Amino acid sequence: NSIWVSTDHDEIEKVARQFGAQVHRRSPEVSQDSSTSLEAITEFLNHHHEVDIVGNIQATSPCLHPSDLIKVADLIQKEGFDSVFSVVRRHQFRWSEVKKGENKMTEPQNLNPAKRYRRQDWPGELYENGSFYFAKRHLIEKGYLQGGKMAYYEMRAEHSVDIDIDIDWPIAEQRVLSFGYFGKEPLKEVKLLVCSVDGCLTNGRIYVTEDHKEMVSYDYRDIVGIDLLKKRGIQVRLISDRDCSKTLSAMQLGCVAKVSATNKLQVLKDWQEDMGLSWKEVAYLGNEESDVECLKQAGMSAVPADGCAAAQKAAGYICRSRGGCGAVREFAEHIFLLREKVSSARKQ
Repeated sequence: NSIWVSTDHDEIEKVARQFGAQVHRRSPEVSQDSSTSLEAITEFLNHHHEVDIVGNIQATSPCLHPSDLIKVADLIQKEGFDSVFSVVRRHQFRWSEVKKGENKMTEPQNLNPAKRYRRQDWPGELYENGSFYFAKRHLIEKGYLQGGKMAYYEMRAEHSVDIDIDIDWPIAEQRVLSFGYFGKEPLKEVKLLVCSVDGCLTNGRIYVTEDHKEMVSYDYRDIVGIDLLKKRGIQVRLISDRDCSKTLSAMQLGCVAKVSATNKLQVLKDWQEDMGLSWKEVAYLGNEESDVECLKQAGMSAVPADGCAAAQKAAGYICRSRGGCGAVREFAEHIFLLREKVSSARKQ
């Protein structure tokens, strides 16, 4: 019936409202590092007496699909469950922990070593994956998110992604591209990548010799990335605020380029219209404030790791690589993953 974001952060509130959510401003008491989800939900209910069922969706589970939530809501509203939570099936053999200094052996917890299953023949076990918790008001007011007439909802393993520590983040990014939810509109393959030259294709540094000649450096991995994009039918075009035509000529990339561009967004629109593309078929890699509107407009957008703050806020993907140090190749791999998802969706 309503979608809320609970936060004490101005920027998060701004983005939430931008995407149509309502915002509950958390009090400092439930905004501590040690605060629990239950505390935040209880505070929310104290301010919203019209709400009788809460679906708590965890932001650290980015592969959640609306179809799962609709089915869970039906379990509570139509089948009378008091609480429903998400689980995933794991095929992992557990052993008892032996602490240092204890003079004992480990023991099997869920297997018989003498009759060890092949894991693919074993039905496995259900584990909470933390993706969501649905519960009725009366249960939450007693201090529970799980209780009463309970049910679990088993999610597909590929949708069960949980970000707990830094190393989970790049894995989640890959999973989202392969299994994430991209809306009701059919996905479209990227057919054009527009790349800003200074700070993306190069590291942004310009070396000037005594005879006033300019030199820049680039990473060969990025050249390979551009070549791979072309081989897969994706056009690559370059754009720059300054006149770097001599540099591009020396690099012999064979790409259409627009230099001395005073209005990058207009150039991007002209290219998009000339090629007859939708915006979802256009990708953009930029790093400066002059790239912000292009990053917002393109269907896929990215910035190098050292892109300016305004560009990072506008982009959909922040590369781990710096400008001129593999960012183009990294974004190319990102685009290839999306193409695989499109291909997979078509087969289904």
